[in-house]
Amino acid sequence: MNTFIKLTVSCLFVLNASAQIQQQKISRVDQMPNLPQPLKIIDYKKLALDFDKTVYDFNAKGKFWPMVWMDDTKKNFPETVVGLYTAVGDVRQGPDHNKGMFHEALATMGATLGATLVGIVKNKPNLNYVGMLKNYFNKETNWNIMMNNTCPEVALLGGGYGRDWWYDVYPNLLFYAVYDKYPNEPGFTEIAKSIADKFYEADVILNGNYNYSYFDYNKMTPMTNNICAQPDAAAGHAWVLYMAYKKIGDPKYLKGAKSALAALESQSKNPTYEVLMPFGAYLAARINAEEGTEYDTHKMLDWSFDGTPICREGWGALVGNWNGIDISGTFGSTVDHGGYGFLMNTYDAAWPLVPTVRYDQSYATAIGKWMLNAANASRFFYPQYMPDEHETIPELAEVTKGVIAYEGIIKKSSYKEYENLKGPVAQGDGPLWVLGENPKESQFSVYGSGHVGIFGSIIRATNVTGILQLNLLATDFFSAKAYPSYLYYNPYPTSKTVIIKAEKGKKIDLYNTVSGNFIARNVTSSAKIKIEGLSSAVIVCVPAGGKITHEGNKMLIDGVVVDYKSSEKK
Repeated sequence: MNTFIKLTVSCLFVLNASAQIQQQKISRVDQMPNLPQPLKIIDYKKLALDFDKTVYDFNAKGKFWPMVWMDDTKKNFPETVVGLYTAVGDVRQGPDHNKGMFHEALATMGATLGATLVGIVKNKPNLNYVGMLKNYFNKETNWNIMMNNTCPEVALLGGGYGRDWWYDVYPNLLFYAVYDKYPNEPGFTEIAKSIADKFYEADVILNGNYNYSYFDYNKMTPMTNNICAQPDAAAGHAWVLYMAYKKIGDPKYLKGAKSALAALESQSKNPTYEVLMPFGAYLAARINAEEGTEYDTHKMLDWSFDGTPICREGWGALVGNWNGIDISGTFGSTVDHGGYGFLMNTYDAAWPLVPTVRYDQSYATAIGKWMLNAANASRFFYPQYMPDEHETIPELAEVTKGVIAYEGIIKKSSYKEYENLKGPVAQGDGPLWVLGENPKESQFSVYGSGHVGIFGSIIRATNVTGILQLNLLATDFFSAKAYPSYLYYNPYPTSKTVIIKAEKGKKIDLYNTVSGNFIARNVTSSAKIKIEGLSSAVIVCVPAGGKITHEGNKMLIDGVVVDYKSSEKK
């Protein structure tokens, strides 16, 4: 029988109110509902497990199945690799199209990372999907970084090679995340070092000016084309370089990370383009905490959310209730047809934003509130959760096998034939990529659905509906040793009691970094903690009775950092 420790308000806050870390607001998040409606948080971990089992079945039956094939073109490395469709029925892809070599890193890397994050081993000797990712390392072109495709010939097919900077940078973040989980994969360390060297050299050449459409990593020259400048590429450079510094230790990578982050911070207007800005915000918080710098985390968080970029109008987090359905928290365009949120962008925003709270708990309430909205709204991308009258092709949903979602949800459909549907409308852009050839089913997004493991690794339900347990370590890559750390946000106006369970066989103390005190001691099974209305707690499960020491702003227990802003509560 479990033994619960019930904590009253008086013992929950041992320190006085002034000891609290003051919560900072993110203006865009303030516009989101405290408790989105209709409220339902699906089991994203199960969805991620089911996606991997279903999509990686080479013998799957059904129209447009299987979703995977083997590419034997042996680009960059002499090995056969897996291809994964970008969208259901995409006519550009598959074993019988374009020599089978058109497949995107956004899909295969994202799916590999997502599966790994929920506990699936993807580098088994008989079928090593992790090792196959090496072929996106474009050494044949002398770019010597990870690219969205294995070769430049597929650029005209929409692969983004050498024309659209985020497509060139983001696969390297995906790779580094996978590398963190598979550090002994042959060849990965050499590839990681090559990427970091290229990004460092590029940053030196750019010298603080990232106002270009892309960077040619072969000629080592910044380039301008018909796509507007993407200075938020600096966030991607900075994140990769800091991860390289933490893994490899070369101080030049730290220097490059700081330089790229400074270039991002120096922008006078919001430089957001696609998915990279939240990584800049996360890195600002982390590098401030670990290295004692003072980058403007708040500005970068506002930029990530607020939808006011200088280039890509309206790109940020959506806010709104469309015909009784809250869609707040999804990421995409806030202006396209009234708003167009995308599944991949929403999943991937959680990767950097949630662990940001480890390093700066002053954003615990804001990030907790955003994540509740995002987790609630993201189910509507899936046809089994979106009412049929809000979908473009509900009659074709069987092809998804319950694991593939629409690419996006939009306020007013961009397709003339569906323009009378009431928003939110679940749809995808697949048919627009190859006009008259891609089937309607290509509105279902394989590439975005493969990233579900990010949510699956972070989100767990608690005993209180609407209060989530968010794992702050799940996507905090290349971090130092840390104790289990969780964010809880209470969306209700009154206090709620949440049960926190201890790992079997462990005796722990519970420390709240927001209040700066221990709220439970010697927990062996579970404890009850009270969270005040519309507030948050960041709970670190530390060894019971551990030795407390301090180093500057940091509080450590048994030599492990527990609180990066301890001095602010004194």
